[in-house]
Amino acid sequence: MTRPTAAAQGGGTFLKTATALQTLTLFFQSVTAGMLLTSSHGYLMHDIGSKVMYAAAMLYVVAAFLAWRPGGGSPRPVLYATGFLLLASAQVALGVAHVPSLHVPLGVVMFALSTLALARALDPRSLPRPAVRP
Repeated sequence: MTRPTAAAQGGGTFLKTATALQTLTLFFQSVTAGMLLTSSHGYLMHDIGSKVMYAAAMLYVVAAFLAWRPGGGSPRPVLYATGFLLLASAQVALGVAHVPSLHVPLGVVMFALSTLALARALDPRSLPRPAVRP
C-alpha cells in the first residue's frame, strides 16, 4: 500500500477545513434566515452571511484543486466543489431576485450536500491517494 505524500496530506487537511467552513456558513445562513422573520437585524446578518458563504464555496474549489493536483488523486472532489459553487451562484441569484419558493429549498439541499461532503472528508477511509503510475 502506498502512503499519501506530505503535499496530499496537507491538501486533505485544507480540504477538510474548507468543507467544514462551508458547512458552518450554510448553517449560519439557515439561522439568519429564521432571524429575517423575527428581527430587524436578520436581513443584515443574512446579507453578510451570503457573502461569506459564497467565499467559502470558492475556497472549497481552491482546496479541492490543491488536494487533487500535488498528490495526483481523483479529480472527483474538484467536480463536487465546482458543482457546489454553481449551486451557490444560483442561490445568490435567487436570493437577490427575492424568489423564496426556490431559494429556501435550495438552501436546505445545499446544507445537506455540504454536510455529506464534510462527513466524507472526515472519513478516514477517504484519505487522498496518489495516482497509480505504471
